[in-house]
Amino acid sequence: MDGKVVIVTGASQGIGAGIVQGYRERGFRIVANSRSISQGREPEIVAVPGDIADPDTAERLVRAALTHFGRIDTLVNNAGIFIPKPVTQYSTGEFTKVVGVNLGGFFHATCLAAEVMQDQGSGHIVSITSSLVDQPMTAVPAVLTSLTKGGIVAATRALSIELASKGIRVNAVSPGIIATPMHTQESHGMLASLHPLGRMGRIEEVVEAVLYLERATFVTGEILHVDGGQSAGHWTVTETARAPG
Repeated sequence: MDGKVVIVTGASQGIGAGIVQGYRERGFRIVANSRSISQGREPEIVAVPGDIADPDTAERLVRAALTHFGRIDTLVNNAGIFIPKPVTQYSTGEFTKVVGVNLGGFFHATCLAAEVMQDQGSGHIVSITSSLVDQPMTAVPAVLTSLTKGGIVAATRALSIELASKGIRVNAVSPGIIATPMHTQESHGMLASLHPLGRMGRIEEVVEAVLYLERATFVTGEILHVDGGQSAGHWTVTETARAPG
């Protein structure tokens, strides 16, 4: 793996920071992005701050990879915004923000990275989606997540076919609810109950899935669920809605 180069968006904390660490441990050189990221001491990790919803940020990411390392082997589209609320309560500003980061950021970074990968004759694009796309829950109303992350799921399959002849694989990891700093400790019990396995996922479990897809060279067009069985279907029997019999 020595010498390979990966771009990671949303890289400053949570799953993104875990992905950066996982790739670095495997010898990858890294271009890491988030709105507030700063350059550390390690020369093999180049920080590019900026909002991935801005097409200029994607251009700077690709330029940094080529300037510092000369190639792009993998793009990890991790950056995303999650705003759970009933559909009638979303504001126009929230819609614009979520679509800009989740879909716009994916599109701009993917287009530019794919162009470089086509010239190389190889590459891998992997995106982080959400199992809410496959299994909506009344406990977590999040139609903007389904709208945007569902679009990425569809695009992943389409691009896997479009880019296969260019030597580029395209996959996605679809997590359930992962224990990250965005969830308060007080909410963990309720969130754990939303998964058939009865617990939240761990950051390292998502990282392991991304790294599996990295080395699974005969896998493309795959949506790999890391969700404790959530996408298989799960509901809770309540006093007002009991199962027949």
